[in-house]
Amino acid sequence: MMAAMAADETPTTAPAPARTTDRGTATRDRGAVGTTAVGRAGETAGGATEEAGTTTKAAIRRITPPVITGLVLAALNLRPAITSLGALLEEVRDGLGMSGSVAGLLTSVPPLCFAAFGVIAPKAARRWGPGAVVCAGMAAIATGLLIRPWAGGTTGFLAASALALAGIAVSNVLMPVIVKRWFPDRVGSMTGLYSMAVALGTALAAAVTVPMTDALGGSWRTGLVAWAVPAVLAAVPWLLLRDRRGAGEPAATAAAPVTAPAGRRELPFNPVRSRIAWSLACFFGLQATAAYITMGWLPQIFRDAGVPASTAGVLLAVTMGLGVPLSFVLPQIAARLRHQGAIAVTLGLCGLSGYAGLLFAPAAGAWAWALLLGISNCAFPLVLTLIGMRSRTGAGVTGLSAFVQSTGYLISVPGPLLIGVLYQHSGGWGLPLALMTALMVPQIVLGFLAGRNRTVEDERAAMTGAA
Repeated sequence: MMAAMAADETPTTAPAPARTTDRGTATRDRGAVGTTAVGRAGETAGGATEEAGTTTKAAIRRITPPVITGLVLAALNLRPAITSLGALLEEVRDGLGMSGSVAGLLTSVPPLCFAAFGVIAPKAARRWGPGAVVCAGMAAIATGLLIRPWAGGTTGFLAASALALAGIAVSNVLMPVIVKRWFPDRVGSMTGLYSMAVALGTALAAAVTVPMTDALGGSWRTGLVAWAVPAVLAAVPWLLLRDRRGAGEPAATAAAPVTAPAGRRELPFNPVRSRIAWSLACFFGLQATAAYITMGWLPQIFRDAGVPASTAGVLLAVTMGLGVPLSFVLPQIAARLRHQGAIAVTLGLCGLSGYAGLLFAPAAGAWAWALLLGISNCAFPLVLTLIGMRSRTGAGVTGLSAFVQSTGYLISVPGPLLIGVLYQHSGGWGLPLALMTALMVPQIVLGFLAGRNRTVEDERAAMTGAA
């Protein structure tokens, strides 16, 4: 090596062939040195990358418990604004001098707000991060619940209710997004966890609001405003997550975008052109229709059949409370299956049996019908699970969740009103229950279609290939 370097640095009279050989040796040696340097640089970079990956994983382990806590607390607050009002609706009507038609409108305001405000969630999440938007959603819920009892009139009450429902709407959409991004390998279990929390919050508000109001002095205003406290608490974990990328979108687990095969034009995700999105949206809308009708009218059906009012309330509590354990178990089962259509069919058949029982023997089999309808209502956690499973990317889940929930809630708006009109004009429950039975058939079909093992990325790739 030294001889070659000397030959390069010092002029020599040696014959040309010898010079050529020495220079070739020097070139080879310099190449070996360069290769060694590159190899050492690669080892250094690899070590740095491994160290960075270890640091990132450690950071994710530290942040994951607050994310789970925030997810559960947020889910607990997604229904009490609605069910607590239902428990005190008569007192609210008397206190505000609200007409019967306006009170009826209140039952349709939640799905309207969910449809209207849910569409803004994806854009907000892209700009500020899903966690920040959920935090803002909890703040909107708390603010709306604090304001509405003291708004001074029906208009102010409705406006404050809309603010709270807007917070619920954006949080509804982003729950599956956060699950998909933080827990891509545990979609079923985490969806089950927050679905169970939603069901628990729903049942808890319905059961506790009246006795809590009595314990706080008997004022409906105090009884309603008390539910702002859990919403404030739910915002705290998201405030503690300071990640600039937005809580719910960690760098290590964010899904990479799906790219089209070479030579093909990649199309943006357009839910309006997606059969998967439409089947999920219509399935969501029909199950939401059934759920809102059950919450709003089931006690009246039992009471008209001769069941005491107190028992009718307990039957509704059983129907809603059954969703607590089933909402935890069902998504985990669904996540293990390649085709979730069988679950949708089973839930639909339970609904058909429950409505048939209410039609032909409402009082005699009241407990059985309440249980069957409680099982059928678990189509809600199923469709939330499907939203997380029908896309491989965070962006896909965000767009899919916004479209499915907004469109689905819009589909569900006329249901409770139509049932009320049919009940009023027919003088009985024959026509309303016949309608509900008929609607269960397309729900079963759409649930089966939505359960097929496909993703919107596969669908988009097929469209790209066809183009």
